[in-house]
Amino acid sequence: MSDRETRAPRLITGQVVTGQVFTGEVATGEVRPYEAYGPGPYEAYVPGPYEERHPGPYGERGPHIYEEPPARPYGERARGGHTHSVRPPWVRPSRCRRLVRLLTLLLCVLFLTGLGTYGWADFRLDRSVDLGGTGRPSQGKGTTYLIVGSDSRDGLSEETRKALHAGGGGGGRTDSMMLLHTGAHGTTMVSLPRDSWVTLPSYLDPDTGKRYPAAKNKLNAAYSLGGPRLLVRTVELNTGLRVDHYAEIGFAGFVGVVDAVGGVRMCVDRDIRDPKSGLNLKKGCHNLNGSQALAFVRQRHQEAQGDLGRSRNQRKFLSALAHQAATPGTALDPFRTWPALNAALDTLVVDKDMELPTLVSLFQAMRSVSGGSGKQLSVPVSDTDVRTSKGTAVRWDAAKARQLFTELRNDRPVGVEKKG
Repeated sequence: MSDRETRAPRLITGQVVTGQVFTGEVATGEVRPYEAYGPGPYEAYVPGPYEERHPGPYGERGPHIYEEPPARPYGERARGGHTHSVRPPWVRPSRCRRLVRLLTLLLCVLFLTGLGTYGWADFRLDRSVDLGGTGRPSQGKGTTYLIVGSDSRDGLSEETRKALHAGGGGGGRTDSMMLLHTGAHGTTMVSLPRDSWVTLPSYLDPDTGKRYPAAKNKLNAAYSLGGPRLLVRTVELNTGLRVDHYAEIGFAGFVGVVDAVGGVRMCVDRDIRDPKSGLNLKKGCHNLNGSQALAFVRQRHQEAQGDLGRSRNQRKFLSALAHQAATPGTALDPFRTWPALNAALDTLVVDKDMELPTLVSLFQAMRSVSGGSGKQLSVPVSDTDVRTSKGTAVRWDAAKARQLFTELRNDRPVGVEKKG
């Protein structure tokens, strides 16, 4: 037996032969028993047609395999304990497809965010005003809102009250009242001076349980004596309009909303300095922050028309605020939208039937007024005030006021001359 024959290693069928060391898989070649020694552990290897002879670990030439093993289906286990898989090559998505995926993801995020915001706002909305009851005017055409700015100090610290010249107490009065009517002929915003001399309907004092008969008083007294419910009944009694929805916001909410939207630009035609409200403005245009805006809509002592002048400023400012809040720079900026919405909901009070889409419609109607597609006016008043036991009050021009409210109730174009 030659040295090569005695050193011939045992061939493990199904493994790669490199020289005379056997590893991996056999691609070609043929294994035959070394019959000269009979069946046993020694076998001879007969090279296949695609093999070359190279020196093995003992200095002799052994087979070297150049062919790769045949491909197997993905997941099939090969002999020798190795697994081979054939995977399709990765192809980078086209730019159009990537853009579609990105837009789809963005829309999903916006939808979920909007849905969450809607649920959060709907849960926080204070629907505590009940407009139901008997003896109310019949339903008119279009939709009529009563918008109230109260002097509620809820949410204000003592230090903030002093800074805002808001005084003490817990509120209980109104600083502004407006009727907003929307219908086929656009939007009309009508200021109701707080010192208007009107008839208060009979009401029950919730604190004492005592019933009071109908009597003359200032419009602002209705809110002080009976809250939003008595105020709505008083407005309906004196205008003949049915109030469909009610919305009220306090001092803290008003200031917070103005600050959150980045201020509101207003122009004044003269220097204004009012120690009582704290307003101090030079003639020209200014970007009013929350505290300045509150002083602007509250001051009346520097107005030639007193309460009527204040009502005019309030209409002008509210429409400008609605316009500012709806600009893309504000509406599409979550760092402004969220704080503004949160500040508004802190002190916003609405009627039981108010839904968020209705509230949005109210906001859009206010914005339309600032855009020139609506009308702003004050209820027509007499040239002379009335002196009463409650102090000087504003007397409405009965004929013109009746004409205005009839036009609104029937949703006809307003033809009353603007005044104040």
